Amino acid sequence: MVKVYMTSWCPYCKMAKRLLTEKGVEYDEIDIEKIGMSRSELEKLTGGSTVPQIIIDETPIGGYDNLFAKVQSGELKFD
Repeated sequence: MVKVYMTSWCPYCKMAKRLLTEKGVEYDEIDIEKIGMSRSELEKLTGGSTVPQIIIDETPIGGYDNLFAKVQSGELKFD
Protein backbone atom coordinates (compact mmCIF):
# COMPACT_ATOMS: atom_id res chain seq x y z
CA MET A 1 0.00 0.00 0.00
CA VAL A 2 1.28 3.44 -0.95
CA LYS A 3 0.20 6.72 0.63
CA VAL A 4 1.11 10.14 -0.68
CA TYR A 5 0.70 13.05 1.72
CA MET A 6 0.43 16.11 -0.49
CA THR A 7 -1.08 19.50 -1.24
CA SER A 8 -2.93 20.51 -4.38
CA TRP A 9 -0.44 23.27 -5.30
CA CYS A 10 2.82 21.31 -4.87
CA PRO A 11 4.72 20.56 -8.12
CA TYR A 12 6.77 17.78 -6.49
CA CYS A 13 3.55 16.15 -5.33
CA LYS A 14 2.31 16.14 -8.92
CA MET A 15 5.61 14.63 -10.13
CA ALA A 16 5.49 11.90 -7.47
CA LYS A 17 1.91 11.00 -8.38
CA ARG A 18 2.79 10.98 -12.08
CA LEU A 19 5.75 8.65 -11.48
CA LEU A 20 3.62 6.26 -9.43
CA THR A 21 0.88 6.32 -12.07
CA GLU A 22 3.40 5.64 -14.85
CA LYS A 23 4.65 2.63 -12.88
CA GLY A 24 1.08 1.37 -12.49
CA VAL A 25 1.07 1.87 -8.74
CA GLU A 26 -2.21 2.51 -6.97
CA TYR A 27 -1.90 4.95 -4.11
CA ASP A 28 -3.97 6.79 -1.55
CA GLU A 29 -3.72 10.54 -1.92
CA ILE A 30 -4.01 12.49 1.35
CA ASP A 31 -4.29 16.26 0.94
CA ILE A 32 -2.99 17.59 4.24
CA GLU A 33 -4.68 20.96 3.74
CA LYS A 34 -8.10 19.40 3.12
CA ILE A 35 -7.90 17.29 6.26
CA GLY A 36 -6.36 20.08 8.36
CA MET A 37 -3.11 18.26 9.14
CA SER A 38 -0.33 20.52 10.40
CA ARG A 39 3.26 20.19 9.27
CA SER A 40 4.25 19.06 12.76
CA GLU A 41 1.59 16.33 12.66
CA LEU A 42 2.89 15.28 9.23
CA GLU A 43 6.42 15.11 10.61
CA LYS A 44 5.35 12.98 13.58
CA LEU A 45 3.61 10.57 11.19
CA THR A 46 6.16 10.41 8.36
CA GLY A 47 9.42 11.84 9.66
CA GLY A 48 9.25 14.76 7.22
CA SER A 49 7.45 18.10 7.29
CA THR A 50 7.55 18.92 3.58
CA VAL A 51 5.26 17.59 0.87
CA PRO A 52 5.06 15.14 -0.66
CA GLN A 53 5.72 12.53 1.98
CA ILE A 54 5.45 9.02 0.61
CA ILE A 55 4.83 5.90 2.66
CA ILE A 56 5.18 2.46 1.12
CA ASP A 57 3.99 -0.53 3.14
CA GLU A 58 3.99 1.61 6.29
CA THR A 59 7.63 2.66 5.74
CA PRO A 60 8.23 6.38 5.15
CA ILE A 61 10.56 6.88 2.19
CA GLY A 62 10.58 10.69 2.06
CA GLY A 63 9.64 12.95 -0.81
CA TYR A 64 9.77 12.94 -4.59
CA ASP A 65 13.57 13.01 -4.83
CA ASN A 66 13.81 9.95 -2.59
CA LEU A 67 11.12 8.13 -4.57
CA PHE A 68 12.77 8.93 -7.89
CA ALA A 69 16.23 7.86 -6.67
CA LYS A 70 14.91 4.55 -5.32
CA VAL A 71 13.10 3.80 -8.58
CA GLN A 72 16.11 4.77 -10.72
CA SER A 73 18.51 2.65 -8.63
CA GLY A 74 16.21 -0.36 -8.75
CA GLU A 75 15.78 -0.35 -4.98
CA LEU A 76 12.04 0.09 -5.52
CA LYS A 77 10.39 -2.09 -8.12
CA PHE A 78 6.69 -1.99 -8.82
CA ASP A 79 5.86 -5.16 -10.72
